[in-house]
Parts: sequence; C-alpha cells; structure tokens
Amino acid sequence: MSLAHPTRRQLLAAGAATGATAFTGSALAQAFAFTPQQRYPDPSVQILDPSFARYRIYSSTIEQVATGMRWAEGPAYFPGADGAPGYLLLSDIPNNRIMKFDEKTGSISVFRDKANWANGNTRDRQGRLITCEHSVTRRVVRTETNGKLTVLADSFEGKRLNAPNDVVVKSDDSLWFTDPLFGINGEWEGFKAKPEQASTNVYRIAADGKLTAVITDLVNPNGLAFSPDEKKLYVVEWKGTPNRSIWAYDVNADGTVANKTKLIDAADFGALDGFKVDRDGNLWCGWGSNGALNAEPSDVGGRKVYQLKGKPEDLDGVMVFSPAGKPLAHIRLPERCANLCFGGPKGNRLYMASCHSLYALYVEAHGAV
Repeated sequence: MSLAHPTRRQLLAAGAATGATAFTGSALAQAFAFTPQQRYPDPSVQILDPSFARYRIYSSTIEQVATGMRWAEGPAYFPGADGAPGYLLLSDIPNNRIMKFDEKTGSISVFRDKANWANGNTRDRQGRLITCEHSVTRRVVRTETNGKLTVLADSFEGKRLNAPNDVVVKSDDSLWFTDPLFGINGEWEGFKAKPEQASTNVYRIAADGKLTAVITDLVNPNGLAFSPDEKKLYVVEWKGTPNRSIWAYDVNADGTVANKTKLIDAADFGALDGFKVDRDGNLWCGWGSNGALNAEPSDVGGRKVYQLKGKPEDLDGVMVFSPAGKPLAHIRLPERCANLCFGGPKGNRLYMASCHSLYALYVEAHGAV
C-alpha cells in the first residue's frame, strides 16, 4: 500500500479486512489493517492493579471502527434520541477537517471541511459543539443549532490567543480551555506564526462570556478535565520537568484555582495528551512515546543512529490512573492515542482517537461529564 497516496481500492480493502470504515473522500491518508483479538478477555487490556478488574468487560475486545486520517484528535460524542445510537466528531488536524463517525451505520464522513485546523472538541450542556481552532483563526467557537459559528474567544488583553488546544465544560456553563503553541509552531497542523501572548495559559470563559487566565505558569498546557465533583481541575503540562505531567488544582467558587499539586508523572518516556475522567474519578489518558532521543547514538547497520528512548510499541494506547495517580491499566493499541472520550447509547463505550484511526472498547465505566 502506498503510504502517501493510497487508492480507493486499497482503502476499501483495508476497511474490509478490519471491519472498520476507511474514509475514501479527498485528502486521503494512511489506512491501516487491524487484527482484533479473538480470545476473551482481550489480552490488549493489561491490568496493572487488581482494582481495575471491575471496569474490564470480560467479553469485550478493542475494535478499529474507522481509519484513514493523518492525526486524529479531539473526539466528542453526541448521543442519539431516546437511547438510540449517536455519532462522534473528531478532528483530523493536518487535513484541516472535522470527521463524523455514525454509530448506526458505522460510516465515517467529513462533518466540516476547512475547519480552521480544529483540535479539541466537546459538547456543551445544551448539546452544541465547542471547538478549539488552533491555527490561523486561533479561537474557540460554538456551532449553533442552525450551523452558524459563534466566536467565544480569540484574544486576551488585546492580543491574539496562541493556539487553543483542548476544552472542557463545567456544570455552571463555564468553558475552560488550554492555549499552547502547537498550532503555530510549524506548518504541519496549520501555519507557523509568532505568538503574541507572553505565556501559555489555561483560560476560563464564564457563562456571561468574560475571559480570564486561571493558570499562567504551565509550559504548553494540553489536555484538561474536572473531577466528578468539579472540586479538582486536572491539566497536562506538555513540557513538564523532567517528564510530561498532570497537575491537580483545587477549584474555588469564584472560578479561580489553587494548591497546584503534581498528580501523575509520565515516566518511562511516555507522553500524556488528552484524557477524560470517569464517574469514580479515574483518569483515562491518551498515551504514547514522547519522542525523546537517547543522548548517545547506537550502531544500526553500520550507522550511528540516535534512537528513541523506550519503545513506542510498548507505550502506545491508553493508561488509566486512580484519583490518587496510581496506574491501574494499560489499554494497548497499535497506534499512539492522542485523545479519547466516553460514548455509546449507554455511555460505556471508550472511543480512542489514535494517529490514523479511531478505536473503541466497551468498558464498565462512564464519563464523569
């Protein structure tokens, strides 16, 4: 299969081999065959602490439900009416589009082309799509029921935002989003541009539209989520020292945060990205290699090669942590997982946006939001 320009026949063949839908529209990308586990329980779900056994469904295996994207990110689930199957939206950032996976038909299609390099998505409490456009427009927008876009934030203190990345909704209808530099650092996920903000912040948009910077001391904050009782805010720091980290903050009644505490340190060269919290307070985190190189080269076929620290194939997937930060499980995938969400008619289907594909796994857990 040609990696750069697979044909429609190749994509259809890949989809037929896996049961997944390979998108066959414009701006094609790699589509990968996936061999699901035949045996129950799925050995790809590795239990690291016995307490996780309650969340594993013995007779459920990982499924690849769609493939053919360049960098899948920001999944958000929209339930169907009266318990019917719904649909999932996710960003395909380098292809500048938002994709739609339909649970009823199993099809994937383009929901929005020329999506201003959309990254993180979520559903607000009124059922509307909230999107972080992280390059060129560099704003947070809401899709109204008539399809029109409302700009919720595009600047702070008279200067343009950096590159809105991920967004979460609180029960008071406030929106919280991260604003790192990824969308303006290069040409892969948008267009390179000079940042105007002096720091990379976490922002809060109040229900009345007021924008405030609630965290200003993290280097490239990424994924974020609230604890089930919303008393804690968790934020990924992409440039943590020495590793990527998740920081926990107490959330005050006035919308400020306090008591910064490191909850999770991504040791073993792992990379935290997007994550979600379940109703018991566990953190389900996208995981993979952080891309760090060894300090010294290795001999590979007579060449000196600087190889990655750790093995990506041993890291890719989803790591699950307890509210205290204890590793509970590793859901192993053949691709690095960038972000995830809970969905399905019963809210117990874990959708995992992973590089070129979308994977799903039924679990005995439900998202807190």
